Amino acid sequence: MKLRALSGLLALCLLLSGCSSMLERSYESVTAHVDKPVTAEDSSVLRVENYQELVSAVLYLVSQGQEAGVIQLYDYADDVESALTAACLEVAAEDPVGAYAVDYIKHECTRVVSYYQASIAIRYRHTADQIRSIVNVTGSSAIRSELQEALTSFSGEVVLRVAYFAEDEASIAQLIRQAYYDTPVAALGMPQAGITLYPDHGSQRVVEITLTYPEAADELWGKSERLAAQAGAISGSLRGLDPRAAALRAASELRSYAAYAAGGGNTAYAALVDGSADAEGLALAYALLCQQVGTACEVVEGTHLGQSWFWNAVQVDSGERLYLDAALGDGLLHTAEELAAAGYQWADAPAG
Repeated sequence: MKLRALSGLLALCLLLSGCSSMLERSYESVTAHVDKPVTAEDSSVLRVENYQELVSAVLYLVSQGQEAGVIQLYDYADDVESALTAACLEVAAEDPVGAYAVDYIKHECTRVVSYYQASIAIRYRHTADQIRSIVNVTGSSAIRSELQEALTSFSGEVVLRVAYFAEDEASIAQLIRQAYYDTPVAALGMPQAGITLYPDHGSQRVVEITLTYPEAADELWGKSERLAAQAGAISGSLRGLDPRAAALRAASELRSYAAYAAGGGNTAYAALVDGSADAEGLALAYALLCQQVGTACEVVEGTHLGQSWFWNAVQVDSGERLYLDAALGDGLLHTAEELAAAGYQWADAPAG
C-alpha cells in the first residue's frame, strides 16, 4: 500500500507540474489545473480502477472547490476503506494544493453490486476562487517576477505553486524585498508580508503570501500614477543617449529635482514629487529614471562607513557593472573596487 501511495503521489506531482514545460527554466506562469478523471454514466460521478486514479479523483474535487463528490471504484483489488483513507490523507496532507486548500476530508463507502461507491465530503480553509487562482512557477526568478506584478498592482495576496522548491520563508521574504526594489514606481512603502508554506516539507510547495501596505490601495495607485508622470517628464532629456551618458544625465537630473535629507522620505515619490528623500528614496528615484529609458539599473542595499545605506548599480554600454550613490556621491560612476575602498560594503563587494 505504501508503494502504491508513493507512486500515486509521484504521478500526481508530474501531472500537476506540467511535465516538460516545468522542466524548462521558464519564467512563464499558468493557473493551476487538474484534468478531470474518467466519469461514470452519471457525469457527476468519477470512476476509478486503481489507487493512482483514486488520488487523482479526490484531488480533482479539491481543484474544483467541490464540497462533495461521488467516486465509483471498479475492479478494485485492494481494501477499499484503507485506500480511501490513504488517498484522502495524501491529498489533504502531502499534495501542495490539497494542503493549502483543505481543512479536512471525510468519506463513506458502500458496495453496489459490481463496484464500490464512495461519497466524499470536503471542508476548505480557502475559497474556490483562491484555489483556482494558484499560479504555477519554477525557480526563484519566476517567484520574484510574480511578486513584482503583485506589488505593482498593490495586490494583497499571492499564492504560488512552486516546482522544485529550494527556498524557505526567509528566502521568500528576501525575494519580496528584492521585488520591491525592482519596482520603484510602486515602491511606496515596504509592505508587511505573511508567508505560509504548504505542506511544511517537500520539493513542491504552495507558497501563500499576504501583503499589507502602509496606505490604502487607491491612495497608492494615485501616488504611483503621479510618480510615473513626473518620472516620465524628467527623463525626457535622457532619451536617445547611450547607457553611460544616460546614467550620468539621470544623476544630474535627479540632483536638480531632489535633495538628500537624512531621515527624509524613503520612496521615489518623496524624491521626485516632494523634492527630498533619504538614501533609499534617492536610490529608488534614480533607478526609476534609468528604467524610463531602458538603462539597466538596480537598487543596492548595504552599508556605508558602517551605516545602513542604499545606492545603485548600473549596466553601461561596455557591459561593465558600475555604481553610483545618488545621495552623497559625486554624480559619477565608480567601479566596485573604488566603492569598497570608499567604505561601502554589500553582498557582492570585492574581497579584501
